[in-house]
Amino acid sequence: MARTIVESQSKTAVIGFDEPFCVIGERINPTGRKKLASELESGNFTTVESDALAQVEAGANILDINAGVVYNSNPNPNETEPPLMVELVNLVQNLTDVPLCIDSSVPAALEAGLEVAQGRPLLNSVTGEEDRLEFVLPLVKKYNVPVVAISNDDTGISEDPDVRFMVAKKIVERAADFNIPAHDIVVDPLVMPIGAMATAGNQVFTLVRKLRQELGVNTTCGASNVSFGLPNRHGINNAFLPMAMGAGMTSAIMNPVALPVTTKKIEEKHEQIQNAGIVLPLDLDQETFVKIFGLGSTKSGPGKEMEAIRAANLLTNNDPHGASWIQFNKPSSSGNQALGGRSGRRGGRRRTS
Repeated sequence: MARTIVESQSKTAVIGFDEPFCVIGERINPTGRKKLASELESGNFTTVESDALAQVEAGANILDINAGVVYNSNPNPNETEPPLMVELVNLVQNLTDVPLCIDSSVPAALEAGLEVAQGRPLLNSVTGEEDRLEFVLPLVKKYNVPVVAISNDDTGISEDPDVRFMVAKKIVERAADFNIPAHDIVVDPLVMPIGAMATAGNQVFTLVRKLRQELGVNTTCGASNVSFGLPNRHGINNAFLPMAMGAGMTSAIMNPVALPVTTKKIEEKHEQIQNAGIVLPLDLDQETFVKIFGLGSTKSGPGKEMEAIRAANLLTNNDPHGASWIQFNKPSSSGNQALGGRSGRRGGRRRTS
């Protein structure tokens, strides 16, 4: 049974066939987030700090860190991304002891992150492209870390699942040339949007089974890709994740957090209620108001996808006696338990080549 070990200085996350589903929090990533990108360029890390803590509190087992900002002052990521990656890794591992995933398309940024990361981080990523294989696999060997292997190569991303399987197989075989074991490779078979390709879901389920049975590797995906462009994306994601788990997927890179309802939405709802002639108690607080009218919460918390994952863990016998499910459904107290990171299995052994 493949067990991929990812560690911080004092905590271990295990990605495995007979392990609870591993959630890799994706929010520390400026791609598509103009506000975060602007903050990072100006040296403001407030959002990074809040995103890191919110994801851990929501149940993320690993935190992905991506420093891919295209600076207005310097558009060359080869110069700007490595030092930013160092800052982000140091910042996050001083906030929480949850293991990290070093995520970059810039080779120098990957190594910069590996040099300062404590424990045994996950590296994201290698592909079947020749130049990527030639640079990333030696890094994986040098730092003795596991790696995400994305199933595209120099020809791009194939819509044919058999081609994507062969790319994954090629990466596993090339890794073996460096004495990198299959259990240290987490394959991303690439989830296509179901709105653009009706067979995308079934493709992934078939691919995951094949990767597990024939290559013996763990798998991951960008979970929200499947619902891209569709209404009620959370509804699609909530169905997709347990189905992927049932097919054998062992982790996902995803947002575990339900974001707070915006002030604008609260004001709009107040206006609707006022126009309808409904009189509310004067002492009704905002949190009670948004819950009564189904707006969510004024506070961040675990998203519905996390609820689906916890339930699926229980149903697949990866939650002994339902302890995690019971804990998940208890009213939250301070939330500090998740942030301290002192529970669970201890890790932190030093990497050796």
